[in-house]
Amino acid sequence: MDAFALVTLAPVPILIAGAVFGGWPAWLALVWIALFIFLLDEIIARAAPDAPEGSEFPAADRLSIALACTHFGLLILAVAALSGHTFLAGWSWIAVLLGFGLFFGQVSNSNAHELIHRTDKRLFALGKWVYISLLFGHHSSAHRLVHHRFVATPDDPNSAQRGEGFWSFAPRAWIGGFVAGLEMERALAQRRVPAADADLVTRLRVRIAALGPYPSYVLGGLWFVLLVGILFGPPGVLAYLLLCLYAQLQLLLSDYVQHYGLQRAQRGNGDYAPVTTRHSWDAPHPISGLWMLNAPRHSDHHAHPGRRYPALRLGETAEPARPMLPRSLPAMAALALVPPLWRRVMDRRLAALDRHTPETTL
Repeated sequence: MDAFALVTLAPVPILIAGAVFGGWPAWLALVWIALFIFLLDEIIARAAPDAPEGSEFPAADRLSIALACTHFGLLILAVAALSGHTFLAGWSWIAVLLGFGLFFGQVSNSNAHELIHRTDKRLFALGKWVYISLLFGHHSSAHRLVHHRFVATPDDPNSAQRGEGFWSFAPRAWIGGFVAGLEMERALAQRRVPAADADLVTRLRVRIAALGPYPSYVLGGLWFVLLVGILFGPPGVLAYLLLCLYAQLQLLLSDYVQHYGLQRAQRGNGDYAPVTTRHSWDAPHPISGLWMLNAPRHSDHHAHPGRRYPALRLGETAEPARPMLPRSLPAMAALALVPPLWRRVMDRRLAALDRHTPETTL
């Protein structure tokens, strides 16, 4: 756990200094996140060992709570800096926008993802509000109720098809996730509809509940926009929207990269084969794994959604039919921004997987 805390929290003091003073701390924070982590992955070039089966990690939730609290503090500081309320000036503005956006998109997102899978309602609510603060609250429903159920099938808007470029995938995934998550929440609410002879108050309460958590996603996001507007004015609202957009871009890139071109076989009765390690792209790179709370060990997460992040396993990475990214998840996300280069690298790997497991690719 000390390693996760060290890697995720190390750039925070530099981010703070960059936001307050600008100059070289702002650029150092960006270089740390965008380049230094990548270089360490390449230098070490071996996966961290899996935790022993059955290990307990009582400090995992404490770090998640600390990272969530850090997220909210950094979000306010970043908006203040970008809207002219600190000493930040000049080109450092760009470094602060990108550095904080990467932190929110890669660390805060990974942490919120971890929290919404917790059975403790307080931890779930904390993760949900991290997503709401990034104007992506619906992911709390869409990820659990849609993505995990339909991953690697055409019914999952967050599973990219072979040949689909990221810039086509992103709006489809955002809108599709919002709509599909709402539909699933409504379907769950329908099961709680009372008998026709129930009293008026009960029927009214259930009708309100039928809206699910979506009012909190939308109204909560509007509350954050209003709060930022009150505190920092129109420049703050603009800065906040840019940070949210960039953080959402990171989240969508993760989904795109981790499931690109993979599909479960459809059986004769219309059902799909169970999810296995062959339906997610993993990345064994150690430092970005710590940085993103083991999110790159994605296939094990789909196999065991409730498993805490320190316990996620890579297993045998040399297995021929195991989808494995050639570079770290953040590096491949950057490559995905250029679809021709992405397809040149990844479609060859899909073809190699076809030779071993033709049913796992689109």
